[in-house]
Formats: sequence, C-alpha cells, structure tokens
Amino acid sequence: MAIDYEQISVLVIDDELFARQIVRNLLSQIGIRRVHEAVDGRAGLLELLRVKPTIVLCDINMRPIDGRQFLKTVRETTVANVCTTPVIFLTANALTDTVQFAKDYNANGYLVKPVSLSIPKQRIDSVLSPTDLLSW
Repeated sequence: MAIDYEQISVLVIDDELFARQIVRNLLSQIGIRRVHEAVDGRAGLLELLRVKPTIVLCDINMRPIDGRQFLKTVRETTVANVCTTPVIFLTANALTDTVQFAKDYNANGYLVKPVSLSIPKQRIDSVLSPTDLLSW
C-alpha cells in the first residue's frame, strides 16, 4: 500500500532553526507538505495538542524541556490518541543510555544527524506502514 505523503502532517521539534529548515526541506523532497515546527519540548507539546500530527521528528538536546522529557510526557499522557503518536528521534546524540531510553519509552525510531534524504523517508514509511515492524 502506497503512502500518500500529501496527507501526512509532521511536527519537527528542534531548537536550531537551521536544523528545522533542513528537515523541512527533506520532508518536502519526500512529498510531505504539512510541516509544523516547535523550538523545544515545551512548545512541541503544545503544538502536538494543537495540530495532532501524523508523526513527530524530535531532537533530544533542547531546553527547557528536552526530547527525553517530551517523549516521556507523550507516552504517559491520558489524552486520547496523543500517547500513541509516532515519535522518531532525530538527533546528534548517539549515547547508549539515550538510545536505551528511546527504546524504553517506545520511540518509533532513532536517527543520528546528519541524515540523507532516504533515511528519514525509510523510517517514516516503516512507522506508517502497518505491516512493517519497527527497525532501529
């Protein structure tokens, strides 16, 4: 089953404007047009509730609320459909404890920056295709 990228909305959470612009450009090349942005985990939580994106791409090292706390809050919320929102970490942080945290809190993927066009597309496809299993 083909994914209709024009129907997907993505929330990009990253404290660096340049990083958000690069991700927006990559998503545009895939065919994703509905991209929302947030500058940190706090703004990301508000934007998540506001736009209800199909998927979230989230950096880890941000203030005041980092990607870890964002994911933990999303997974522990009782707000309908929010706790199951797919979250893929897109970060330069490849530390073992951080990757383990992502697995423990059911992140849907973990991508280490910098990434090429094909990598985010593959991960988004795997998350949105119901027959595919999560691949780390």
